[in-house]
Amino acid sequence: MTDIKRMETSARMSQAVVHGDTVYLSGQVSNQPAGDVKGQTAAILTQIDGLLSQCGSDKTRILSATIYLADVSTFDQMNESWEAWAAPGALPARTTIEAKLASPEYLVEITVIAAA
Repeated sequence: MTDIKRMETSARMSQAVVHGDTVYLSGQVSNQPAGDVKGQTAAILTQIDGLLSQCGSDKTRILSATIYLADVSTFDQMNESWEAWAAPGALPARTTIEAKLASPEYLVEITVIAAA
């Protein structure tokens, strides 16, 4: 049986779960949600880097990413931060959708699945 490792667990969820050679991150929102979509996206990507590192992975090992935008008209702003961060030659499968997020101050939420 493969062990399951849970990281940064709270009463509601784990920020990351490692099962076998796969890392699952919960939806990440900016820890400091003030600001625009570009800034929130950059903050989230930094958080993702940190969580993946704790799990023995990194952005070059992301298999898929799902990006939720409170307003899809901000797609280009989100992409500015994404493109500055993403590893050329190691881009994941990606989906971006508009969704009502948990709180109005959150403009972006990103979840990823990565290889460990």
